Amino acid sequence: MSTIQDTAGRRTTPRGAYFEPVFEGLCFAAATALLASLGGVLISLMIGGWPAFAQFGLGFFTTSTWDPVRQIYGAAGPIVGTLVTAAVALLIALPVAGAVAFFLVELCPPILRRPIGTAVELLAGIPSIVYGMWGLFVFAPFFAQTVEMPLMAAAAPGSFWEALVQGIPNGSGILAASIILAIMILPFMAATLRELLMTVPPQVRESAYGLGATMQEVVMKVTLPYVRRGAIGAVMLGLGRALGETMAVTFIIGNSHDFPTSLFASGSTIASTIANEFTEATSPMHTASLIALGLILFLITFAVLAMARLLLRNQTRG
Repeated sequence: MSTIQDTAGRRTTPRGAYFEPVFEGLCFAAATALLASLGGVLISLMIGGWPAFAQFGLGFFTTSTWDPVRQIYGAAGPIVGTLVTAAVALLIALPVAGAVAFFLVELCPPILRRPIGTAVELLAGIPSIVYGMWGLFVFAPFFAQTVEMPLMAAAAPGSFWEALVQGIPNGSGILAASIILAIMILPFMAATLRELLMTVPPQVRESAYGLGATMQEVVMKVTLPYVRRGAIGAVMLGLGRALGETMAVTFIIGNSHDFPTSLFASGSTIASTIANEFTEATSPMHTASLIALGLILFLITFAVLAMARLLLRNQTRG
């Protein structure tokens, strides 16, 4: 009897209890290393870009003059180009991605659901430089011939429409880059939204249909509100990728540092400017200006993530 009690007493301590402090330490070290890396990147960008901020002040944010010969740098053009292309890409991609996700979950025949879903996931894995080369050599000539030239010819002289579509019809510009960005983020958003919609319990849909709701009502008033928190996260992740995309945009946007004056005008983004000029930056001020652009892009991305967290918190309170 005493032997059984001694054996039971020795087994009260779990076998893996001795490794628990080690596991906790490793988790804490990983989280600390992540925060330290993030802080290190931020501090490095601030130190590297400080000469540009000190030299140009607010003019660095409000002017578009970018002249390495005279050592005058203004980041307004790339900043506006980054925000405009990302916003237009999101406006184009979001409705299409939502429609694809709803089709795969609600309407697609079972025999086609897996092939189409696999194709969407494969599109999300294509390297960005492939999209850029396709955009430059295939999409740009087609876009110039079928979209830019007809719209420019149809615009009345002196009208708002003419100001919106003016430019050189070469297939490169703000709208073309936005469309390429939309094509890039669309598969990622569609795949994420599809996985979210698949988490909706069948009983929820069946209850709505049993009450006489149409498919549109089920989607808009039942399914979408059920996954709205995850959907906001998917949209913000897609926006974050659009803000930081480099090579595809560099190929197709035209790489002009001026303010984009129309949808067909050439422009630049922060990422494309850094990619184009960092290897050619020979002066300290040129390098500092490019690092300052990197800091601005970091802060824009941080602001997008903070806005996503705020939206999610408001949804939770609601």
